[in-house]
Amino acid sequence: MKNTILLLASLAFVLKVSAQNTVIPFEDDSRVITTGVPFLLIAPDARAAAMGDMGVATSVDAFSQQWNASKYVFSETKSGFGVSYTPYLSKLVNDIFLGNLTYFNRLDERSAFGVSLRYFSLGDIEFIDRPEDPARIQRPNELSLDASYALRLSDQFAMSVAMRYLRSDLRLQVDGQDVSAASTFGVDISGYYQSEEEAYADFNGRWRGGFAIQNIGPKYKYDDGGIENFQPTNLRLGGGFDFIFDDYNKVAVTAEITKLLVPTPPRYGFVDADDDGEFDRGDEEVVIVEGQDPDVSFLSGMFQSFGDAPGGFSEELKEFTWALGAEYVYQDSFAFRAGYFNEAEEKGARKFLALGAGFKANVVNIDLSYLFSASKIQSPLENTLRFSLTFNIGEGAYQEY
Repeated sequence: MKNTILLLASLAFVLKVSAQNTVIPFEDDSRVITTGVPFLLIAPDARAAAMGDMGVATSVDAFSQQWNASKYVFSETKSGFGVSYTPYLSKLVNDIFLGNLTYFNRLDERSAFGVSLRYFSLGDIEFIDRPEDPARIQRPNELSLDASYALRLSDQFAMSVAMRYLRSDLRLQVDGQDVSAASTFGVDISGYYQSEEEAYADFNGRWRGGFAIQNIGPKYKYDDGGIENFQPTNLRLGGGFDFIFDDYNKVAVTAEITKLLVPTPPRYGFVDADDDGEFDRGDEEVVIVEGQDPDVSFLSGMFQSFGDAPGGFSEELKEFTWALGAEYVYQDSFAFRAGYFNEAEEKGARKFLALGAGFKANVVNIDLSYLFSASKIQSPLENTLRFSLTFNIGEGAYQEY
């Protein structure tokens, strides 16, 4: 009898411990992929922004460096210089912005190079250690400096490679800490196809296609004991068609898809130690469905990013964003643009409509764009007017169209 009582007591204890170690998944299971230096994913120029943040397969312009530098060898202009300005969180502050400077030069019939600088400023942040101390101003920022070389492999196809230096100075110096900026490097590989102009029933037409793998490079961290951050390595694929109605009117339509080549975060839950069904103090956070290890090298992360989503193939598809854009050009002097960008709700919920226009006066191009958010989550670029200026040098030096 005594042994039976001990056995029942032991069984009750085991059942109680098991109940108190129930693993419960978190309700928010969106698994949004985050990376370091995310400013590299912001469209820096007004033309690309107006068409839904696309540029891998659109026609060449001065800002092709940010999307697909292979397009430079199809430029009819010898060289060009571009400058753009994008306000960020303009509804809240007036000193956060993304600036861009780009220069390209078509060396000959088969080759071209480009250089650019992107600078993202988070504005002035004021610190006061003690009420009697004067305020200290810090200006966190990030920047990238890159150079590209493009080579024409055939009459219709070209490829390019770009090298990029990245510097992230976001850590704030507090209490006399020695804080340094993090830095790393990245590589872009891209290709661009542009067909000959062909005659159709009522118009002429030209096909365009492009791809780019951007920001291929090692992870970075701010100090020896810090967390390693992935770069926003991504794959872009796009295609389009130019409807050439006559010498004055042209309509270009383009579609593009993009995927981050970064591991998907695993699915998390918690051990319900007090068996109350809620995550609170004392409950341990654990991985429920790990998929594949997110703590891998950047190269391994690129390959496993195509099959590591805990939700399987359906979740992998949600990690692709897509965009549709159109551009009407009249007499190469005026352009009207529109685009739509879509991202799955569980992966960031970026959805927006963009409109824009472009004007040409002599050797200067002026481009504007405006963004309307279509998501329940407000975009930091909502109702933002972006500007770009392009200075064309040596127009008509090459004949492509």
